[in-house]
Formats: sequence, structure tokens, C-alpha cells
Amino acid sequence: QRRLVESGGGLVQPGGSLRLACTVSGFTLSAQGVTWHRQAPGKEREWLGGITAAGSSDYAASVKGRFTISRDLAENKVYLQMNSLKPEDTATYYCKVLKLGRVWWGQGTQVIVSS
Repeated sequence: QRRLVESGGGLVQPGGSLRLACTVSGFTLSAQGVTWHRQAPGKEREWLGGITAAGSSDYAASVKGRFTISRDLAENKVYLQMNSLKPEDTATYYCKVLKLGRVWWGQGTQVIVSS
């Protein structure tokens, strides 16, 4: 069964760090890219970046230099390392797979950046 599950969200102070994980089932990460997105209350879902099947990554300008995407092929996980977090990073974070025109989303994990 193909499924994505995000984890690792929580409350963090401004300037802090969090690492989110996307556990992937039913896909082979060495053959499948994964992207990260977020959605803040009242806003549209925003693409943050992604990692390709070959392992290269790309980022949105809003998070480049603060966020890093990596993966563990043995664990079938994709990570989103978030540093220097700001209150405006508060959102629900999702991972996504697009394969042959079909989209799979995880259920999301909430991140709150607040003092």
C-alpha cells in the first residue's frame, strides 16, 4: 500500500530547529522524488523543495539556506531539517509524491514557532 506519514512537528522557539520526517511506504526512494510543502492558516499550500530520485535537492527562495532535505534509503524516509525558524514558518507541513500523474499526500505534521 502506498502511503506517506509525516512526523516530528511541534512547538519550537524562534531561532530553533526541528527535523521532520516523511516515512514512505510502497515507493522506492531511489526511483521516486519527494517534495515538501506547507500550509499556514488562511493561506495556500506552498512548495518548499524536494529531492529527486537521483538524490539532488532544490528549494524555494523563502527557505533556501535554512531548510535542508535529505533521505535515508534504508529507512525509506525523507527528512526536512529546518533551522533558524521564524514565527512565519508556523504551518502544517506535508510531503508529497507525484507518480504517473497521480498524487499522494501525507496527513501533515504541525509546526508552531512561538516564544
